[in-house]
Amino acid sequence: MDELSTSFQKRAKVAGIELVEDQVEKFLLFLKELKEWNRKFNLTAIDDEEEILVKHFIDSLSCLLGVPSKIWQKIGKVIDIGSGAGFPGIPLKIYRQGLDMTLLEATMKKAEFLRHISHKLGFEATLQVIHGRAEEYGKNWQYREKYGLAVSRAVSNLALLAEYCLPFVNVGGIFISQKGREISEELSRARKAIEVLGGRVREVIPYKLQFREEELERNLVVMDKVERTPQDYPRRPGVPAKRPIR
Repeated sequence: MDELSTSFQKRAKVAGIELVEDQVEKFLLFLKELKEWNRKFNLTAIDDEEEILVKHFIDSLSCLLGVPSKIWQKIGKVIDIGSGAGFPGIPLKIYRQGLDMTLLEATMKKAEFLRHISHKLGFEATLQVIHGRAEEYGKNWQYREKYGLAVSRAVSNLALLAEYCLPFVNVGGIFISQKGREISEELSRARKAIEVLGGRVREVIPYKLQFREEELERNLVVMDKVERTPQDYPRRPGVPAKRPIR
């Protein structure tokens, strides 16, 4: 392995993630394609290679903390909502290649990149890319309550994310929202929405990313889907953002 590969493997190990050579090769291919496409389409504001490895790849893999190892065998289908340039969905797929993964993205150019990288990584058979909005696909019977796990690294507030994401999760499934350092007030404001939509917060898992001199504090909000989402949700595009559930 070259220096970048070795460095990435070591950084992942510090975060508690063991990567084999095939996984590292796929991550570096993802890195290469991401940088090339980023020159034309502005997929991510981060362009430094080491920064991408830590703040995008390893950060995405932190979702593993929210699902006990024995539960992964029962999850079946996974959806990444608001996937953007593929985070956290693509790193999770690289790490657990047996996952049946769906990436939902509303921006056409990003959806095109997701299809491109899926092909490059050889994931076409078990990875689906959808170009569209969560408010629309959350009403579609082909996708509604069909997933054992939903993940999202979107920057929207938790009440909004709950309305976007919980409709996709089957009863007994899990929704994991990747959030920043300060979460208590946002979580408090979102509890009503989470309850209305059939969810229940199981735990908030703090974790840290180490990048050069920075120590970045993050949180995973882990929700269990305990009841079916009422048919009225998600509401039509634009409404959840304008009138969050209180």
